[in-house]
Amino acid sequence: MNRLAKITAAAAIALGAGTISANAACDGDASTETVLGAGSGALVGGLASHSIVGAAVGGVAGGLIGNTIGHSNNRADCRRAASRREYRRERDAYYIDREGRRHYY
Repeated sequence: MNRLAKITAAAAIALGAGTISANAACDGDASTETVLGAGSGALVGGLASHSIVGAAVGGVAGGLIGNTIGHSNNRADCRRAASRREYRRERDAYYIDREGRRHYY
């Protein structure tokens, strides 16, 4: 294959991996993002430099970037889950007076 076809294939794989639906979880696990980043980085590094060393450097750099993105997504998921719990707690805090009317705090 020529160089343009390889770069196009790499871009298609990276785009496909980036559009995989994510499950929002506050579990601190960033392994999926790390693996996707390392794979994409190795692919791009290898294609750009035409060497194994370039693929290795790209894989390490992509893994570090993917891990950082994964931890950032986990923090955002945890903040989002906490705000939902707080909203629900605030919304459900009420008392019923003698006439049976509900009053929220």
